[in-house]
Amino acid sequence: MMKEKVVRQGLVMFLLCMVVVSGCGAFTPAAPVAGQVSFMIFGDVAEKAAYEQLVAEFQKQQPQIVVNLIHIPSQGDYLKRLGADFAAGTPPDVMLMNYRRYADFAAKGALEPLGPYLAVSTTIKQADFYPSAIDPFTWNGVITCIPQNVSSLVVYYNKDLFAEAGLATPKAGWSWDDFVSTAQALTKDTDGDGRSDQFGIGSEISLLRLAPFIWQNNGTLIDDAAAPARLTLDTPAAREAFQWFVDLQVKYHAAPDAAAEASESSERRFLNGRLGMFLNSRRGTPTYREISSFDWDVAPLPAGRAQASVLHADGYCMASASKNKQSTWAFIEYANSVAGQTIVAKSGRTVPSLRSVAESEAFLDPSAKPQTSRVFLDVINDIRPVPVMEHWADLEELASAELSRAFYGEATVDEAIRTAEERTLPFFKP
Repeated sequence: MMKEKVVRQGLVMFLLCMVVVSGCGAFTPAAPVAGQVSFMIFGDVAEKAAYEQLVAEFQKQQPQIVVNLIHIPSQGDYLKRLGADFAAGTPPDVMLMNYRRYADFAAKGALEPLGPYLAVSTTIKQADFYPSAIDPFTWNGVITCIPQNVSSLVVYYNKDLFAEAGLATPKAGWSWDDFVSTAQALTKDTDGDGRSDQFGIGSEISLLRLAPFIWQNNGTLIDDAAAPARLTLDTPAAREAFQWFVDLQVKYHAAPDAAAEASESSERRFLNGRLGMFLNSRRGTPTYREISSFDWDVAPLPAGRAQASVLHADGYCMASASKNKQSTWAFIEYANSVAGQTIVAKSGRTVPSLRSVAESEAFLDPSAKPQTSRVFLDVINDIRPVPVMEHWADLEELASAELSRAFYGEATVDEAIRTAEERTLPFFKP
């Protein structure tokens, strides 16, 4: 019996080493071999161009590996295609996936854990990355995807409209009250028809946008980070932040109402110079760099009782069904090397997850907008992720729909919170 017990213990230790590589030396990836690697992305023209350059530079170093870039412009279409390809058993070898969505695939074993590869890499090391970027991509104790970026939510603002209104440039530490009064001052009826056609603030109306303000108010999104059982939007701190966010439209009318938003999205208004401030992550930068009619920059979110922003991060993930894992890892490794992240950072799309690239001119280039890119780095220590759990994206969508009803005056805050909590309860495991 004792001998069998020892054998079983040895087997368990061997398997753990194979999975985690915690100094056991059991995992040694084979050298890349000739073959093809499919790489699927989404994004605008500027993003596509950056990834095309990334692929081209990789293939100069590894000419025996052909990387086939699959570009889906729309994020919605990208997610549908990704889900369909996984269901059909034909996923791309490499795909970019947001930390809020990868858990659905990881839980089904559809993603190859990349922690063991990273642990023995001589090109990149875990310590090279910001922890706030890499930690959310850790599933069941193992790094599953390698984070490409570590963006946060910031305020993009029209410098010309601020100057016309005699407003000071927003600085770190400005308050919720400062934010509201600034948004009100930027909201105007410019053609005298009795309706505002220039607004102070615009945003995607979603739980992701609301989250940092709940945290800033010392509230929470869920009841238990380790074993969540429900949303906690009904707690006093969360409800107060929810009401404050909704009041930007229903009380202060500093944001477009439903009809105005339907006729022209807030982002389009910002691009056209009719919106003073817009909440977005770094992803908007390549598009905003095309603006020529006015000057713009970024500022941190206003501060509440606590400092907080919300993580926006995508990771390079490998399909467990990949037929050429060695070459697939070689590409992921290069994409997350200093050389690879520098290429994508120059497009303006990312806040690099590698500390060294984030602190380099590739990201902080003073000749490229935004002029104050360091804002993204200054808030990294205050970044928080939303929960990483199965079906979070679906849960978030339902909660966001209720937030939208309240924001546009179709439901009270209490009605929206109650319905959001009821509709999302089935997504939590009993």
